[in-house]
Amino acid sequence: MTKKVAVLVIHGMGSQTPCFAEDMIEELNSRISLLSKSPDAVAWKTIYWADILESTQVKYLENVKKNYDIDFFGLRKFTLTALGDATAYQKTNCNEASDTYGRIHERVKEKVRDLYRTELEQQDCPLIVLAHSLGGHIMSNYIWDLQKTSDNDLSAFEKMDHLAGMITFGCNIPLFTFAYDKVVPINFPGKSLSAENKIKAKWNNYYDPDDVLGYPLKAINSDYASVVDDDIAINAGGILSHWNPACHSAYWTDNDFTKPVSKYIGEFL
Repeated sequence: MTKKVAVLVIHGMGSQTPCFAEDMIEELNSRISLLSKSPDAVAWKTIYWADILESTQVKYLENVKKNYDIDFFGLRKFTLTALGDATAYQKTNCNEASDTYGRIHERVKEKVRDLYRTELEQQDCPLIVLAHSLGGHIMSNYIWDLQKTSDNDLSAFEKMDHLAGMITFGCNIPLFTFAYDKVVPINFPGKSLSAENKIKAKWNNYYDPDDVLGYPLKAINSDYASVVDDDIAINAGGILSHWNPACHSAYWTDNDFTKPVSKYIGEFL
């Protein structure tokens, strides 16, 4: 079946597995079917990047556990992988191809290329990004860099010029803005979208007020307020997580998130 919309899914900080998005994709496809739309018309692609940092983080934790008497090891593992991801992902003066920032962006580039050349068979269509946590910051930086440089080896789709949706959830972009005097968002929506799809295009940001790692984006400044359509407060998680910081990992299959997201994807089918 011809694909009518493409969806990229990227995870955020902390320990992850390559199948991190399977449950969410299954639930979204099910909800799309309930809308009398065909999930077969959606081209899905996940971006798994945790392995780029995980080996060094795990090695350090093993050395700590072996040589030091430190309590709350599970909590320390979460803290190290979460904060370690955030601190490692930054531009350095090193060769961009070898630093963490460059390697993560290269992974994103590879997955977007695979999506375009394999799943889409080089046919353009609207692109929606679903980005959790630090993944929102990664995709924002990746798109920003593309918009500030010229790479003639990339198609318009690979340049993110068909970007029709930014769905960020548990997003912590604000935490990375305080080092700059002027903070400017990406140009959105993509410049190659049809007039009809530009009208549909939205940047919706979902956050749980109990999530200390997820924040509203429109409050960053007036530029973000004009680009982000809505900051949407939801109550993510079950009885053990919805009221505390554990909700940061609970968005993926929460009804408050999957219902509106499936509806939005369905608008392009």
